[in-house]
Amino acid sequence: MQHIETVEIRGHVIDTGVLARVLDDVLEYGGDYKVTRLDLGRQHHDESYARVEIGCEDPIVLQRILMRLQIHGVNLVDPGAAVLRPADKDGVFPEDFYSTTNLETQVKLEGRWVPVAQPEMDCGLVVRDGSVRTVPVADVRAGDLVVCGASGVRVVLPPAEEGEAELFGFMSSEVSSERPQALQVRRIADQMRAVKAAGKRVLWVAGPAIVHTGAAPAMTALVRAGYVDVLFAGNALATHDIEAALYGTSLGVDLAHGRGVPHGHEHHIRAINTIRRCGSIAAAVKDGVLTRGILHAMVAAGKDVVLVGSVRDDGPLPDVHTDMIAGQRAMRAELSDVGFCIVVATMLHGIATGNILPAAIPLVCVDINPATVTKLADRGSAQAIGIVTDIGLFFEQLARELVPSYGQAT
Repeated sequence: MQHIETVEIRGHVIDTGVLARVLDDVLEYGGDYKVTRLDLGRQHHDESYARVEIGCEDPIVLQRILMRLQIHGVNLVDPGAAVLRPADKDGVFPEDFYSTTNLETQVKLEGRWVPVAQPEMDCGLVVRDGSVRTVPVADVRAGDLVVCGASGVRVVLPPAEEGEAELFGFMSSEVSSERPQALQVRRIADQMRAVKAAGKRVLWVAGPAIVHTGAAPAMTALVRAGYVDVLFAGNALATHDIEAALYGTSLGVDLAHGRGVPHGHEHHIRAINTIRRCGSIAAAVKDGVLTRGILHAMVAAGKDVVLVGSVRDDGPLPDVHTDMIAGQRAMRAELSDVGFCIVVATMLHGIATGNILPAAIPLVCVDINPATVTKLADRGSAQAIGIVTDIGLFFEQLARELVPSYGQAT
């Protein structure tokens, strides 16, 4: 091999399988490796250390291998200084731009390590006035100085906070529905209490199954109790929640009796039309048109809601972002002070949120479908933890854990 770089990795690299994944990635991406040092921790809590030579005949491919390995917390032993190149067109990075991870990232500029603001995967790094920020490809402008290649870039794995490993360790193995759900819910409730006590916000990413399964009252109780600070969703959740509030149905099915009602198939579009006549969801709440439900509770509590639509949407509701780029920007703008994220019954919005969420923010995904739960981790959100369970039961149990009066009232 003509081109060789030496990398290192620290942590629980053996028992977590990280070292094996690193070596597999090197081979998969067309490189070769030689493990030159391996120091194994003696006790369960001890970290290990590995040093590996990575070789490749093509220097460009080698740089891409090095970038790929950084998703596992791998860094160059001798990182050198960052290479900066100007973007030559709006919305286009230089060909060899550094493709980011969601890990804490630092860039070496003029001999000092500069932290990157708001780490996010699948973006580029732009240097301006001595600072470095993560920039999506659509937002880069001609002349922006972009970090290129893997030189001068290092990532930092998030430290395990005291008690966090014990708190979520029971959920960190392969996704399964055969775990004690009451224990899972109780520990999520404990994490939410801790996040709120620390002055951080809880972000929910939710799908319409919350309404279909009859879990909307439980989520409404969580909103009123202060455990839903930010809500990301699509047109569907908001529409079916409002349909339920106005007509008592979801997709035309009576939520109280579980059967269709005459002309029920019209209810969702009539609900959308009602809100469009008001001008917005907030205006419908203010005018007394919308008097209950999840969206009503969010507006009444002054909490933040970001709705981003898709090509499938009817209407849509006037609050829905129909421009994808504008929707992404609106979601990114709400990530400040988020200390915990929970994704419930939505694959696409869950993946979208995972893509923009820093790895340091704990992320739990709850769904009845195991494929949905594992998809986040497959897409690069290594911090994602999955729970396979019925959404309705999950919400009922979580509401009873966090809102003592909920069980008594229902």
